[in-house]
Amino acid sequence: MARIVIQPSGKLVEWKKEDTALMALERAGYALPNNCRAGACGECKVKVLQGEFDQGMVLDMALTEDERKNGYGLMCMAKQLSDEMEIEWLDAEARPKLFPPREGALFVLVDRRELTPRTLELHLRPVGKPIRYWPGQYVRLGDPRAGIPLRAYSIANAPQSTGEITLQIARTEGGVTSTWIAETLKPGDTVKVNGAYGAFIGDPSAETPVLCLAAGTGLAPVLDLSEAALRRGYRKKVEIIFSARTEADVYGRGMLAWWRTKHRNFDYKVTLTREQKEGFLHGRITALLPKLYPDLSGTSVFVAGSTAFVDDCMAVAKTLGAQEQLTHKEGFFEIQDLRNQGRPG
Repeated sequence: MARIVIQPSGKLVEWKKEDTALMALERAGYALPNNCRAGACGECKVKVLQGEFDQGMVLDMALTEDERKNGYGLMCMAKQLSDEMEIEWLDAEARPKLFPPREGALFVLVDRRELTPRTLELHLRPVGKPIRYWPGQYVRLGDPRAGIPLRAYSIANAPQSTGEITLQIARTEGGVTSTWIAETLKPGDTVKVNGAYGAFIGDPSAETPVLCLAAGTGLAPVLDLSEAALRRGYRKKVEIIFSARTEADVYGRGMLAWWRTKHRNFDYKVTLTREQKEGFLHGRITALLPKLYPDLSGTSVFVAGSTAFVDDCMAVAKTLGAQEQLTHKEGFFEIQDLRNQGRPG
């Protein structure tokens, strides 16, 4: 069997012929950053020191020609061509070990709720062995045999004893999978779930204030992370700022208010970008952040939402002193023509 060598740690990972390099690393428990799993975002880019691999189809914006010439590759699409591939990954031991993802785990849809006119919440309970995951990770849902492409959806709840997972799904125009979920799936239906994936996870040993910035269904992994932290008695301040276009697009306020009442170290704010309403902030988070949090140098910052939202928030956070090792991002890609692997839709 082929293998991947991680440098400088020298760790060895078995690489099955049918797996991408990313899948092999995940099966071994390594949290290599990733998002689109389709060669479009560039999150899983590493330098290949030795060995041959088939890069497959990737976007130029994710892996430039110069980067290819300098030995870089996207592990989400890399397939083995040689018996050994050596990669440079300096923080291979810096993140929590992942649980190996599973494919085709059977779940029953036990409940579904309309959160907003365009956002649906699914409650899925496993039929057999539950999926193990770190708060902040995502799963993939679809029915490829019926022409419904797999899409990535963040888990919105902390791990439960029942193994139930909650997904918050925005229906996108022209989105085959989100339309299938909204119009076809009903309580009692069984679905197969793949996962969990992703590296949008915090360091359990961290002891810093936490600030989570979310837009749209980017609130899902933020809710997951926050619930898990509060449940385990995290003592530092945990705050969420949720951005929505209008009041009709806001959801989760009941749970957030309950957390604020129960946990003295938790608070949240909601800002609207397209209307002004009493009880809400107004404006984009990027404009509000310098006034609300002028110093983020000692704060763990988590940002989730569209790629543009995430990039803008990360840029502002860094001007306010946010440290690279304490920042975490989850950008939702919309990929219509690259193997139908992106999120959402």
